[in-house]
Amino acid sequence: MRTERAPGGPRLTALAAGGGCSCKVAPDDLERLLSSAYGDLPAPASWAVAGTEVLSGLDGGDDAAVVQMAGGSALLATTDFFPPVVDDPYDWGRIAAANALSDIYAMGGEPLVALNLLAWPMENLGPDLAAEVLRGGRAVADLAACPLIGGHSIRDETPKYGLAVTGVADASRLLRNDTARAGLPISLSKPLGLGVLNNRHKATGESFPEAVETMATLNAAVSRAALAAGVVAATDVTGFGLLGHLFKMARASGVSAVVDAAAVPYLEGARAALRAGHVPGGTRRNLEWVHPHLESACDEDELLLLADAQTSGGLLFAGELPGVPVIGEFVARREATLVVR
Repeated sequence: MRTERAPGGPRLTALAAGGGCSCKVAPDDLERLLSSAYGDLPAPASWAVAGTEVLSGLDGGDDAAVVQMAGGSALLATTDFFPPVVDDPYDWGRIAAANALSDIYAMGGEPLVALNLLAWPMENLGPDLAAEVLRGGRAVADLAACPLIGGHSIRDETPKYGLAVTGVADASRLLRNDTARAGLPISLSKPLGLGVLNNRHKATGESFPEAVETMATLNAAVSRAALAAGVVAATDVTGFGLLGHLFKMARASGVSAVVDAAAVPYLEGARAALRAGHVPGGTRRNLEWVHPHLESACDEDELLLLADAQTSGGLLFAGELPGVPVIGEFVARREATLVVR
C-alpha cells in the first residue's frame, strides 16, 4: 500500500527552490570549479589505480568514470541525486533512480549494484513518505536487475534522493561523448519538455502523467540497441538540456552539430507550459552558456525548449537506431559548434 502526502500537508516540490536536474550547478560555473580544483592533475589516461587504467574521467565530461579492469572489462561509477521533481514520493523515487542508472546506460554499460542517497527533514515529513521514495527507487532498480543495497542518509531541511551506481561494460565497446564523427546522424530517444512541465507542476500542482512515465523509463533497451547497431558515441540529456549536452559532445569530438528544430520531439503540453512562463532558471542558464557557440535563426522560445533542463531524459546518439527520431547531423567543425535551423 502506497503512502501519499496527507491532505493539507506540504507539497514535496514546495520544499525546494528547484527540482530535478534543473538544480545542477550552471555548466559554466561547474567548468570553472572543476578547472580550479583539478586543472593541475595529469590526464586521466596516465593515472594508475591499483594497476588499472582510467579510461574516462573529468577531461571529456563523460557520464560516468570508467576504469579498465582485467580481461577487457571496464568498471563504471556514477552518482546522481536531487530535490523533489514531483509531489508523489513514490514517483520521485522512480524518477531519481532511473536518472542515476541512466549514466551507466549512456556509457554502454550494465548496472551491477546501487546505493541509496537520502537527505530528509524527518521532523517535517516523517518516515513514511521517505519509505515511499525508497520503494520507488527500489522498484526501478528491480526493473534494471540492479541490487539496491543500503546507502547513506542524513537529516536535511530540503529532501533529496538519488543513487550511487556501479556498473560494468566491455572496455572496447564503450559509448563515449568524444567519439562523434562528421557525417553521422544525431538521434534522440526521449522527447523534450520535461523541465517546463515539471516547473508547471511545481507552480500549479497540475499532474503530467506522460512526463512522469517518460522520466521513470529506463534507458536500458535503447543503450543495448545502440551497442548492437555499432554506435560508439552517446550521452544522456539531463540538466544541461539538449543544446548543452550536444555542445559538450560536439566540442569533445572536434565536430559541429546541426539540429533540425522541426524534427525534435516534445511532450504534449511543453509549448503551453513555456508560453505560460514556466521556464526553469536552469534552462535559461543553459541557453546563456551555449549562446556564444550557437548559430540560429530560431526565436528565443524555440531555443529555450531546446535548452530546457531535463530530468531523466533520453540518450543522445551519433548514429541512427530503429524507432529513434533523427534530429540532425554532425558535420566538420565550423565556426559555430551548434547550428539550429
